[in-house]
Amino acid sequence: MTNEELINKAKSVAITKQVAEETVVGEVGAALITDRGNVYTGVSIHAPSGLGFCGEASAIAAMVTNGENRIKTIVGTDGQGNIYSPCGRCREMIRQVNKQNMDTDVILSGKVMKLRDLLPEPY
Repeated sequence: MTNEELINKAKSVAITKQVAEETVVGEVGAALITDRGNVYTGVSIHAPSGLGFCGEASAIAAMVTNGENRIKTIVGTDGQGNIYSPCGRCREMIRQVNKQNMDTDVILSGKVMKLRDLLPEPY
C-alpha cells in the first residue's frame, strides 16, 4: 500500500458526526499499516468529559485487538484529507506498544518522518 492509499484510507473514515448533544466522532480519521501488511483504521471521539481519544489511538487499539503491535506507517487526516501530526500522547502510545515502532514512518503534510525524530526523548 502506498502512502497516498493510506492517506485516502484515513480520509475515508474521517466522517464527522455528532452522536450526542456534546459528543462528536470522526473529526480525525487514522490509518496504519503493520509490518505484516495489515491495515487498521480508527476515528477520534471528542467528548465533553475529556474521555475522548484520537483517531491514531483508535487505529492502534484495533491493531492490538487483532494481535499485532508493529506499525510500519501511520497517518491521521480530516475528511478533506488535511494531514495532522500525531499528538504527544499518540506518539508515546506508538512507541509503548512496541519499542521497534521508533522506526515507524509518520506521514506528515509534505513529508514523512520517523517516530524517533518526532519523539527523540521518551520519558
